[in-house]
Amino acid sequence: MANLRSSKKDIRRTEKRTAVNKVYRDNMKSAVKGLRTEIAKKAVADESIYLSQKSIDKAAKEGIIKKQTAARLKSRLMSQANKVK
Repeated sequence: MANLRSSKKDIRRTEKRTAVNKVYRDNMKSAVKGLRTEIAKKAVADESIYLSQKSIDKAAKEGIIKKQTAARLKSRLMSQANKVK
């Protein structure tokens, strides 16, 4: 356990940031997983593509994932979705 006042504050800030980051990461993962299941079923909706891209962009904007990682993920998902369409 931290002894200094600033160290205790750092711990509180880290917990808050971790909680916020977890929300962005979970939303992104669930949207991508939903799109991948639709791709596997060969029935891709434009709404799920939009939601997955939006959640990936938000995660990249917040620094949860890197910009290039987001671009690569979106590119791979779109190429798979376009094969199904």
